[in-house]
Amino acid sequence: MEEFLEDLRAWLRIASVSSDPERVGDVRQAAEFTAALFRKAGLENVSLVEGPGHPLVVGDWLHAPGKPPLLCYGHYDVQPEEPVELWRTPPFEPTVVGENLYARGAADDKGLAIILIEAVGRYLRAGRPLPVNVKFLFEGEEESGGDHVSLYVAEQVERLRCDAALICDTEMFAPELPTICVGLRGIVYGELQVTTGETDLNSGVYGGTVPNAVEAAARIVSRLKDDEGRIALAGFADDVIPPAEEEIASWERLPFDVDEYESGEAKVFALVGDPEQPLLARIWARPALEVHGIGGGFTGEGAKTVIPCEAVVKLSVRLAAGQDPERAARMLAEAIRAATPRVARCELRVLHMAAARVSDPKHPLVREA
Repeated sequence: MEEFLEDLRAWLRIASVSSDPERVGDVRQAAEFTAALFRKAGLENVSLVEGPGHPLVVGDWLHAPGKPPLLCYGHYDVQPEEPVELWRTPPFEPTVVGENLYARGAADDKGLAIILIEAVGRYLRAGRPLPVNVKFLFEGEEESGGDHVSLYVAEQVERLRCDAALICDTEMFAPELPTICVGLRGIVYGELQVTTGETDLNSGVYGGTVPNAVEAAARIVSRLKDDEGRIALAGFADDVIPPAEEEIASWERLPFDVDEYESGEAKVFALVGDPEQPLLARIWARPALEVHGIGGGFTGEGAKTVIPCEAVVKLSVRLAAGQDPERAARMLAEAIRAATPRVARCELRVLHMAAARVSDPKHPLVREA
């Protein structure tokens, strides 16, 4: 176990932030380390696949005649660590606090993906053949769009052909409660540029006469949801496929306490969302729109009476089963145009999108799992 944990700690020390152009070298180092973990476990035909963006890492073990092939997926890239000041331990120096190991990527996804690799290694080191054939495909762009893996999957159908794909990038619902996740919401992630003029101006001279880009951005995003937190786009959820009865029944069996979720897990003053939808449905089976950041104007120490002419908003829509990302993006753009004040100009740039995916909980391989 200590050797296994040391491999994990070494992997976590690599700052493989795929969205940061200045960390391209770190991301490649993480890809090479991933390949080394594959080889150490006993996987064969291990290589880095070059292409548009960060490398993919592939490997396989195909010595179980007549047994089904299983495709194992994970990713070695991580989210940015900002805001650094909120970390209680160094983000890229794994630290044990209590029973937990803390670092960027410890949960998403290095700490999970390494379980798949180690499972293979423990079989083979014990001299036991795997009970199925395995194909491994790890990527380095899951946190920044996944364009490379999308192209590769489309081009390498035969090489990747499998009876099932096992993705170790979700979560257990509660400690000591093994969980099979059969669905994930999709996403449309966009960047909204708001402009109101050509230059910033002084409020002492121009205040009360010229428009403010940050204020315009705030007005726009505030019109996208109602006060309860429901998406205020008419017809946006019309194509949502409701969850299967078996899914709903499984949710009802979970040890879930709304008050604990609110104050203990989420640590918020109050929950939001459509009060007509159960909370777990709002998390897993309904769309959601969130603003991730608004930038513009002056936010430094002290005072500066600037009226900003530019603002940027990062926002996303989580998509439920049945929703078309292209349609959702069009509806979002139309809603933004309708909400834009006459004094502002807006441009929504979609950075990436993906549809929701749900596996049939009655599928034989889900049952086997």
